[in-house]
Amino acid sequence: MIERYTLPRMGGIWSEENKFAKWLEIELLATEAQIKLGSVPLKTYQIIKKKARFSIKRIQELEKSTGHDLVAFLNNLQESIGPESKYLHYGMTSYDVEDTALSLRMKESAQIIKKDLNDLGKILRLRALKYKKTPCIGRTHGVHAEPTSFGLKLALWYAENQRNVGRLSQATEAISVGRLAGAVGNFAHLDPRVESYVCSKLGLKPVSVSTQVLQRDRHAEFLATLAIIAGTCEKIALEIRSLQRTEILEAEEPFSKGQKGSSAMPHKRNPVSCERICGLARLVRSYAMAALENIALWHERDITHSSVERVIIPDSCVLVDYMLVLLTEVLSGMKVYPENMLANINRTGGLVFSQRVLSKLISKGLVRQKAYAIVQGLAMKAWEEKKNFEEMVMKEKSIREKLSKAEREECFDLNFYMKRVDYIYKRVFGK
Repeated sequence: MIERYTLPRMGGIWSEENKFAKWLEIELLATEAQIKLGSVPLKTYQIIKKKARFSIKRIQELEKSTGHDLVAFLNNLQESIGPESKYLHYGMTSYDVEDTALSLRMKESAQIIKKDLNDLGKILRLRALKYKKTPCIGRTHGVHAEPTSFGLKLALWYAENQRNVGRLSQATEAISVGRLAGAVGNFAHLDPRVESYVCSKLGLKPVSVSTQVLQRDRHAEFLATLAIIAGTCEKIALEIRSLQRTEILEAEEPFSKGQKGSSAMPHKRNPVSCERICGLARLVRSYAMAALENIALWHERDITHSSVERVIIPDSCVLVDYMLVLLTEVLSGMKVYPENMLANINRTGGLVFSQRVLSKLISKGLVRQKAYAIVQGLAMKAWEEKKNFEEMVMKEKSIREKLSKAEREECFDLNFYMKRVDYIYKRVFGK
């Protein structure tokens, strides 16, 4: 289902057909601009526009001899247009077309990814509201810390997702630019008004200055943003994977009817979707590193970035789209087990309430170091001898001298850990 959902949308943007269609659009717009400048006769342009056709198969054949994809593309256009094709690409260099078209495709990809992020945000918000005050154990270093709300995990992910929306908007603006400035970017053979006209028609901004190429810090920013988004996906998926472990089992990714977890063990329900997300995040991160290495080029340009970008930019866009859609499906169908969360809180016999006992003793006048020694001593004994910490606290003479029975019981009240959840939710979700 994911593959069918992803490829027609994102895969279509990065198809060869769409690439050449964008190239043709830019070439025609540039010629259109030359009409307004009096460099190309209107009738000639009308013939060009009517006859202009490309064949992917033929372009690939021509490229075998030219060794240059855009020259092969122009030669193919010449075959369909005829002598009027001499007005195409007038005063331009290949990357006037290729870089501007790349910006268009990255911008289109960003629009899809933005929708994916918004869809993910919606399901995170819904689930956060549902589990707002569902108690679960918080873990630091993988070890039981203190009780918290399961909803706060989801609220945390929602807030990070919203930051990703902001990051993507900024990165999209960075790559929503075009250039038609000629061989080394100095407009020697091309009127700057051509660039302004083409970019205006395409919804791009002309860059203030360029070499033969758009500067690759823009592309690096975009891919670094995609890597951060992939990192967020991994972070969420990793948590679900951990919570799905048999000895924890507080949450579980969907397991569909007829799905098989193992060829050998019929009982297996593995977090394969979350594991796939975690694995793909590694790949997207590596692409961001390659994009950073593309920033430094020789003089007004070299071609070391080109072969790399043919892989890293389409792949990053397709993979992040896929990961976001898959993660949204996982969260939509995720099973949550509040009863197991409560059982895990109680698993250590009240040890996770130790700070509450400590704070109560300090509030009653005990020096912190002394109070800490009392509580830690009981906690270590409970842990090592597998005794119930709450029962030990209720019986301990040094604690009973300071705290009444009601005050000791208060130390083990789960509601204490939920009292600021509403406050946090207002900060995350607003009123």
